[in-house]
Amino acid sequence: MALTTHPPLRLHARPPALAAAHRRRALLPPRRARPCRCCAGAGADAGKAQARRAYPYDEIEPRWQAHWEERRTFRTPDIGDGLDTSRPKCYILDMFPYPSGAGLHVGHPLGYTATDILSRFKRMKGFNVLHPMGWDAFGLPAEQYAIQTGTHPKTTTARNIDHFRTQLKSLGFSYDWDREISTTEPAYYKWTQWIFLQLLKRGLAYQAEVPVNWCPALGTVLANEEVIDGVSERGGYPVIRKPMRQWMLRITSYADRLLEDLDDLDWPESIKEMQRNWIGRSEGAELEFCAVDQEGHDLGAKLTVYTTRPDTIFGATYLVVAPEHVLLPSLTSEEQRVHVEEYTEVAARKSELERTELQKEKTGVFSGSYAKNPATGEIIPIWVADYVLASYGTGAIMAVPAHDSRDHEFALKYELPIIKVVSPPNGNCDPEEAYADDGIMINSSSSSSGLNINGMLSQDAALEVTAWVESNGFGKKKVNYKLRDWLFARQRYWGEPFPVIYLDDTNEMVPLTENQLPLTLPELDDFTPTGTGEPPLTKAADWVRTTDLLTGKPARRETSTMPQWAGSCWYYLRFMDPKNSSTLVDKAKESYWGPVDIYVGGAEHSVLHLLYARFWHKVLYDIGVVSTKEPFKCLINQGLILGEVEYTAYRDNEGKWVSADSDSNLSDCIQEKVPADKITKVGDHYVLKDDPNIRLNARAYKMSKSRGNVINPDDVVSEYGADSLRLYEMFMGPLRDSKTWSTGGIEGVHRFLGRTWRLVVGAPLPDGSYKDGTTATDVEPTFEQLRVLHKCIARVSEEIQETRFNTAISAMMEFVNAAYKWDTQPKSVIDSFVLLLAPFAPHLAEELWFRLGHSQSLAHEQFPEAKNEYLKESEIVLPVQINGKTRGTILVDKECSEDDVFQIAASDERLSKYLDGKAIRKRIYVPGRILNVILDQQKARV
Repeated sequence: MALTTHPPLRLHARPPALAAAHRRRALLPPRRARPCRCCAGAGADAGKAQARRAYPYDEIEPRWQAHWEERRTFRTPDIGDGLDTSRPKCYILDMFPYPSGAGLHVGHPLGYTATDILSRFKRMKGFNVLHPMGWDAFGLPAEQYAIQTGTHPKTTTARNIDHFRTQLKSLGFSYDWDREISTTEPAYYKWTQWIFLQLLKRGLAYQAEVPVNWCPALGTVLANEEVIDGVSERGGYPVIRKPMRQWMLRITSYADRLLEDLDDLDWPESIKEMQRNWIGRSEGAELEFCAVDQEGHDLGAKLTVYTTRPDTIFGATYLVVAPEHVLLPSLTSEEQRVHVEEYTEVAARKSELERTELQKEKTGVFSGSYAKNPATGEIIPIWVADYVLASYGTGAIMAVPAHDSRDHEFALKYELPIIKVVSPPNGNCDPEEAYADDGIMINSSSSSSGLNINGMLSQDAALEVTAWVESNGFGKKKVNYKLRDWLFARQRYWGEPFPVIYLDDTNEMVPLTENQLPLTLPELDDFTPTGTGEPPLTKAADWVRTTDLLTGKPARRETSTMPQWAGSCWYYLRFMDPKNSSTLVDKAKESYWGPVDIYVGGAEHSVLHLLYARFWHKVLYDIGVVSTKEPFKCLINQGLILGEVEYTAYRDNEGKWVSADSDSNLSDCIQEKVPADKITKVGDHYVLKDDPNIRLNARAYKMSKSRGNVINPDDVVSEYGADSLRLYEMFMGPLRDSKTWSTGGIEGVHRFLGRTWRLVVGAPLPDGSYKDGTTATDVEPTFEQLRVLHKCIARVSEEIQETRFNTAISAMMEFVNAAYKWDTQPKSVIDSFVLLLAPFAPHLAEELWFRLGHSQSLAHEQFPEAKNEYLKESEIVLPVQINGKTRGTILVDKECSEDDVFQIAASDERLSKYLDGKAIRKRIYVPGRILNVILDQQKARV
């Protein structure tokens, strides 16, 4: 659709009503008007504000945002509705954001800007681009806010989504908003529930009594990653461990595939390694130890332990069970019962991370029972210790203190035997430390059991022991994983309801039929925890009570809800077909768009979200819903944007300054923040301007409300424009690195955009307005102008492909610097440069494109291609030597002859003094490398 004309842009402030209308149209907040140049003399503040406004972005950006929205410029047609499937596709996706009440801070647009640049670039390269946005909107924050304020989570979530959407649109991101989805919409979570039913049918969803992180204050079970130092991540409430019946997903059934398929992914190696470690595959053996009393009488119980080192069985001098082990009550003697119960109660308050921390002091308590080592026949004690987890292996270990550091520390503390059974190959090891590596077996034979592995290498001994326990019925070979089945339930309201019911008479669980989906949440006014562990949904009595449609029997609904991870596991599929009410995703659309080509998000999601999404995708692959084994082909983790550098000084109790590099104990000093205008840099350090002897600590922190260092992008857009914010975030440094925000830095890129504007449009008129059109003319560009342009095209194209956006911007800055030196601005060259700029600063580029006389948006114009004939360097810098000593350099054409090269050197002001009047014995010329002039030493001296 052709663009309409608009009046010349002015630097004068608009009438307030018109300004407000423009803001509403562009979904931008109202902003104070700025004076024009002729009014700038009214005061220093006005002059400063005017200097910042390098070009009229506040008129350009709302207009183009409205244009894109009205014309649905970035809508991706569906298959069968205008999509040309013969063209290559590129599916570029941001990780699903949670719409918090705080809105965006300037760290959020970093990844969004990167994907927008890639999306715009790919469109201009002829790709069908799918670039959608939606909301992972279920979760605890909205529910906690509802509890505090009485506002329904649905209301809060809708308001937050509106705010996020407005902010994202104000930054000019080219999302296809027709595909917008939210995990809280019944039309969406109908299919989340459908996926759960498929898991249930295949035995991948089940219920079990498991120890969970229970937070009484939040009234919900928390995942391990939601617990920090024994308190909830949100709110800092105490968390305890207690057994509860919960829904679980059998992700462990896919452990090997999740591990093996990592090799084929274009992901950062560090992320793949984190996933490998989380899955934690290990090979070993399960061994059985018979429980006995102190005299060796059989107690009728068998303890199964898992070990990766069965070769060390002769060194097992005690067993350890987890405080939650199911056999612990029966293993605890009456004399020890009080001590064991006190210990398990304390352990229940600790997170798994606290319990397994290597640096923490090991604690434990004797159970009062013993076990018989099957290899030695010895009676060994059974202890309880919290460094053993019920969720890993069997919840019990054989302790070999001579060859495991944790067991060694524990044995020393409680004076338990330490028997060395592995000797290093060279015989050298610290007798005071545990030797944990492989070696040669010693002290490892028993006539009573008939097992003898003395002299064997550790690996051979492990195989021998495993074969021995299998043949004697004491155990078996076992592959184990650190990965646990996924705890898939939360005792809260704001989540997806489980599509199952329980019959009143038998308590049998019955899944809903697919035509009963979606099962929607009931309306509740009271979201507060029940305090008993029962979820808030139990308060919706009419909703809970139901009838089984098949039998007509009375039944009740499940009152736990799915975790927040559920909806974000498959949203990338729904974006392909968001309006389909009959199936999760159309096969033809999934086959064309899948998998996601580029997935961008923070490294904090590197394990759980990605692992859970990969698991669900593989299940959907197995049942024929998707055609690929993996959901995300290429993963990019953007770095953090830290707050501005904070400068901290120190004072002693008397109020005197203390230098940060002094010998004083700074923890005893009073910290004081110092404004940036009060400090200066000396060498690599920052000091007080008034006292350079006082060194300060300078550090940038992660943005957070508690530190007060959050930068709101709305303020930046108001002050500098969206294009300046986009450009600055890309120019700060490599996308994957963490970077420190600097207001001075954004002023620099804003000035660059202003220079670009004036290069194409010209200087402002005396009244502050700009004339129509541009400074570009229809003249033929010179070879040098084309060379500068095509070098820029080649570099920008390559850097975008490699996501080196900062160096792409540098290339465009070099072009602008060169173009300012030209006598003319050829339109064909300026056209191409504006297209290069478009992915980075789309509002400015669209405005310039329109002024250059084009009637269509540049969003789908062809991206410029670099031509090789302009990339070849025709001139080179040639070193010139006189009698073998380099005296200078000259600029010559690559094809220059030896005579021409010598003439250029002889006429060079710096070299001519060595040659004038001198006799030349010979010249040595290596084309493209060097010219060496040998003088006749008898006739001339240099």
